[in-house]
Parts: sequence; structure tokens; C-alpha cells
Amino acid sequence: MAAGFFRPDSMNRSSPRVQAGLANEDSDSLFTVSAIYEPEEAPEEVQMVPDLFTTRPPIRDTFATTSSMLQDATEIECLPFLTAEIDFIRYNQYGVPHLDRERHIRFLRKHLGKLPSQYVSLDASRPWMLYWCLNGLSLLGTDVSSYRDNLVETARSMQNSTGGFGGGIGHQSHLACTYAMVLALSIVGGEAAYEVIDRRALWKWLCSLKQPDGGFRMSVGGEVDIRGAYCAAVLITLLNLPLDLSPGSPAWTDGRPDLFTGLAEYVRRCQNFEGGISAQPGGEAHGAYAFCALGCLAILGAPHRTFARAYQSRKNTLTLSSESRYLDVPRLISWLSSRQHAPEGGFSGRTNKLVDGCYSHWVGCCWPLIEASIAGPSSLMFDVNKIKGADVDFHDLYSREGLIRYILCCGQDQSKRGGMRDKPSKSSDPYHTCYVLSGLSSAQHITRLLTSDGEGMMTHSEYDVSPHVENPQIYDEEDRVNPTDPVYFIPEGKRKEVMSYFLSKPGF
Repeated sequence: MAAGFFRPDSMNRSSPRVQAGLANEDSDSLFTVSAIYEPEEAPEEVQMVPDLFTTRPPIRDTFATTSSMLQDATEIECLPFLTAEIDFIRYNQYGVPHLDRERHIRFLRKHLGKLPSQYVSLDASRPWMLYWCLNGLSLLGTDVSSYRDNLVETARSMQNSTGGFGGGIGHQSHLACTYAMVLALSIVGGEAAYEVIDRRALWKWLCSLKQPDGGFRMSVGGEVDIRGAYCAAVLITLLNLPLDLSPGSPAWTDGRPDLFTGLAEYVRRCQNFEGGISAQPGGEAHGAYAFCALGCLAILGAPHRTFARAYQSRKNTLTLSSESRYLDVPRLISWLSSRQHAPEGGFSGRTNKLVDGCYSHWVGCCWPLIEASIAGPSSLMFDVNKIKGADVDFHDLYSREGLIRYILCCGQDQSKRGGMRDKPSKSSDPYHTCYVLSGLSSAQHITRLLTSDGEGMMTHSEYDVSPHVENPQIYDEEDRVNPTDPVYFIPEGKRKEVMSYFLSKPGF
């Protein structure tokens, strides 16, 4: 499962786009296909595409493996898009296409309607389809409040009396599906959407998932992994649920632990020898799990205390503080940096894996939290991009330009279908559309930690998310998508609304 939470095989079918060798990471085959597109207007004259994004790596291992052949095929597949050589795409002077906003909006709206029979494989993932489409539309600037009434009725049909939401009607409650449904309800907003959530039953259900080692099961009798840590932290804080554990919880002891007891320590144990984060202690590092770890810790405490903070040492060099309690941030930064590919510019999710558009979110959205944690709390009254005299810009720890190029050049389905995709040889789907747009938003904005209201666990932090302006800016301003909350990944205003609503309703 390449996406951390959920990624159905039915959303990973090949969709040939151009004459090129295409990579299929799910099989051992490499194949060549061609396709015909309707011609569009002639592109502008491209003046500048850096060599980094047009040239294959100069140092290459001559020992051929399946992984290396797939990587070669992916580079060959992406290069015509990155070098502005695709005739049916209109590029700007920097070799970047416009964001086809209206086509992507139509694609997402279509997936909120009645779906054809082949979507039966997604019957257990209805909350996810709703979240992906609604969040993607919000990122594109579309008002989604008109979906509120239908969403409330759909949510009611999937909510179990024992707490939480299932993936479909009559399905067992699952933490990932509950997370997706609550976020979807938060995005449409309004009292009807908030009140459909049975908070008391949800709290009791979360208590039944809490484990003695600090983590959470994904469902009753299900697996314990870091997705549960993040999903539970989001639900507890977004809905203002009590932290008290019920005596029937598997984690209950006479010491009266709570829902967050041992959770940060569980996250720490998931960092592996590579420096990345695995689903469970001792597992393989994965980009989605890195985001879950950072998101969970950012909820449990201010990032500059739970991650790391930079300080200026002699000779204008920067050092990451060793006072971080839960993550080895330098090693995590090293692992995350290794996930960005050249010439593609996008991210892979694991070592020796291919670039994939969805990791624009899962890996790309790790950087704003790391950057905010290194800089620490700041004021918008002065420039906080750099420590005075230092040569490191906290907001350029990865190549924003590379990621934006990959998303706009390779990540858009350029057919009439619209939507966003894994790579040019794949078809678009709601999952990739949501998370590729989320990664684009992250790359187009700067996240600053403004305030933190305490020193202990459960300190609420406020962030400022503002446009990142480069010189030159390789995309037109009209192609900037909306900002999003860097921890909860719904529109910041919607996050504030739902939190404010439930903060005014203590208890049940």
C-alpha cells in the first residue's frame, strides 16, 4: 500500500500518454505505447528550464536490476514533459504548463455524483472518496457547502452506534475512515455537519483502540501502527474529546493514563535506522508514515520542542538543537531529502522506489512542519526566513521549483478527463488529485509557527501560511492554489470553525 492510509489497485491502472518507455512499478514489464491528443494552441517560446530537470543523472550504477530499469524508464517517460517537448501541452516561458483548474474541478465534481459499476472496489472507502473530492475542490477555490445536506445523510448511514465510521454502510468502524469522514464534514462545515458526529460513542471507541504501548489500533482487533497515532490525535483535538480513558480500555491501569499517554514515545520508536519513519517499530521507512509522525507530534506539542530547533553557532553556521525529545531530525531531514528525484523533481515514498505524485503531499508536506520547527515561534513583523547572518533559508530545505515542475508538467492528466495523477503513464483519480494539489499548495506557500500556548503536551500552536514568492516565479499567479492547515489538511478557516464550535461544548 504505497500511500500510507489507502490506495486501491483500481486507481493505479496505466493510461498511456505519449510515445515513451513507461514504468510500471507493480510489474516486471516495461512497455512502449503511443496515444493521440487533440492539438491545442502553440506553446510560448520556452526560455529557461534548468539542466537539473532536463538531464539524466551523470553518475549511474551500471549494474542493472528491475528497480534500476524501472527508474530509467520513469526518467525517459517524464523528460519530454519536463523539457517542454509535448506538442499538445501549452507551456509558459519557464517550461511549465498552466494549472487546468476548471477541468480538475469538473473531474472532482463528477466523482461526487453517481459512479459507474467499476467503482465497486471502492465501496469500503466511501469516506475517503468524499474527503479527497471535497478537499481537492477547496484547494482549487470551490465552495463545497452545497454538498452539506447529502454528506450529513451519508455520514449518518455509515456511523456505528459503537462509535466511529465504517468505510461503507454496515461496515466495521475504522480509524482511517473515521478520520476521513470527520475531515469531510469539517470541510463542508455548519452545525448539521458537526452534530451528526456522535462524540460520546466516538470517545468510547477510541478508548477501546488505545494500547498499553501508547499506540492505537486502526479498528477493534486490527493492526497498531503510526496511522492510528495521527488519526486519533486529529480526532481528539478537532472534536475536543476528553483525554480520560474509560476503565474498559486495554491501556487502563491504576495509574490512570489518558488517550495521549505514551503516544509520543510510540512515534519515537517508529523512527528506523534510515532516519525515516516506519508504520511500526522496526519496519521500513515510508513517506506517508513520516508525515503521520510529524503531524501527530505537532498536535501533542509545539514543533520546535517535539521536533528540533536551530541555533546559530560560530562562523554563521546552523546547528539543530539536541533538545528534541522525540525525533532525530537531522537523520529525518537526510532521509526526506533523498526522496526527491532529479530530473523528475517529485518525491518517492521509499528507498529505491519511483517518483509518485501522491508523495507531493506525504513527503512534501513534511517540510513545512520541519521548517517551522527549526525556525521556532516568530512574529510576522520581521523577516523570519533566516537567522541573522546565516546562509540557510529555512524555507528552501528542498527544491520547491522541482516539485512544482513535476506536478504541473507530469502530474496533470492532460486529456479531457482532467484530474491529477501519479506520473504521465497513469490515469488520474480522486486520491492523487487531492494529494498532488495538497503538495502544490505546500510548495507555493510558507508556513511559520506564530505562537504556542504552553510548554507541556497538548499545547495549541498557531501557524501563518502565506504565499511563497520566488524570483523568478516559474508559474503564473493564477495557478496558485489555496493554502491549507499544515497539520490537519483542511482549509485553515474550516479547522478554526470546527475547533471553536466544539470548544464551546465541553463534555458531551
